[in-house]
Amino acid sequence: MDPRATYSCRNCQTPIAYRAELLSKSYMAKTGQAFLFSHARNIVFGQKQERNMITGVYTIAGIFCSNCGEELGWKYLQASEARQKFKEGKFIIERSKISKQY
Repeated sequence: MDPRATYSCRNCQTPIAYRAELLSKSYMAKTGQAFLFSHARNIVFGQKQERNMITGVYTIAGIFCSNCGEELGWKYLQASEARQKFKEGKFIIERSKISKQY
């Protein structure tokens, strides 16, 4: 594992997250596989919304590349289930929207 590797927007190559910030590859989103990151950069937020998901109800905000506007995923703002609170403040980024750069 190279902690200096970055995940970048597939559309414009803007850096979004570092490999060292990747927490899990075991998530699903609209387009399929998604990754859970502790931090993300070069993003802008959409409006807050409540979303029913398999593991509970969450307040989330969509995240978009700050350079090209591509929708990348979302940030968990609040989890209704106590056992899902660990997701709060973390980012889901769809695998199909990013590429790994070394």
